[in-house]
Order: sequence, then structure tokens, then C-alpha cells
Amino acid sequence: MTLGGNSKEFMSEINVTPFVDVMLVLLIIFMVTAPMMIQGVNVDLPQATAKPLNSDQEHLIITIDRNQQIFINDYQVTVDFLGEKLIKILQGRTDRSVYLKADKTIPYGMVVQVMAEIKGAGVVQLGMVTEPAVLKKISDARKTKS
Repeated sequence: MTLGGNSKEFMSEINVTPFVDVMLVLLIIFMVTAPMMIQGVNVDLPQATAKPLNSDQEHLIITIDRNQQIFINDYQVTVDFLGEKLIKILQGRTDRSVYLKADKTIPYGMVVQVMAEIKGAGVVQLGMVTEPAVLKKISDARKTKS
């Protein structure tokens, strides 16, 4: 490709317009699909004023939703098989800590039963996941505006 006329010099400029067009299309695609990729179990967590934990690795999370269904991360299990599953999962892990998320409407006895199964599986540290009180107030305010 040469410059205008009879010149034998090559044009060394890059045309970035197609590149920018492709990047904008990809940006729009990711913006539309990102909210659809959120997974997990919806739980209405109790409020607490504790500071958040710093976390560099993914932890094992046991969740009890408002229908009293139990999940290990995103996989549903029954309370009878929770201990067995945890023993198998913890065999391959060096970190033997587990976090428990329970909906605030769950009966206390159910939470204690799940905690007993978790401790019986050999879990060294059991942490409780709560929602910060400030975030809860903001989300409640948004719900009342709708």
C-alpha cells in the first residue's frame, strides 16, 4: 500500500476503527451477560457489625436457605449425608475451615443440627457468615422505594 501519487513509500499507520468497533461490541456483550452469570443460593442473612474477613482463596460454604434446604457451595445435600460429603471433601484439602450461611428465619435447632454435622466431619474452624448492618439498611431502603 503506497501513499498517494507515484510515491514508492509504504503507509505505516494502523487503522484502529475496526478494532474499536469490535471492542465496543464485546463490551456490550459482557455487560449484558454478566448479570446472568451470578449463581448461588438466595439467603436472607442476619445482620452483624463485625468486620469482613480478608480472603485470598475460595472457602467451603454451607448454606441453609429459607426452605431448610442445605447446600455445600452450590450443591444440594440432605442433613443425613452432610457429614459424609464433608468428610470426603475435606480429605483432599489442607484448609479445614468451613463457613455457614443460614437464613435468619431458620429455626435455631436446624442450625445447631447442621453445625453438629459439620463439626462431626472434622472441621477445625466453623465461621458464621452475616450481612453487614449498613448494607442491610441500604438494601431495605431500595426495596421500600420499589
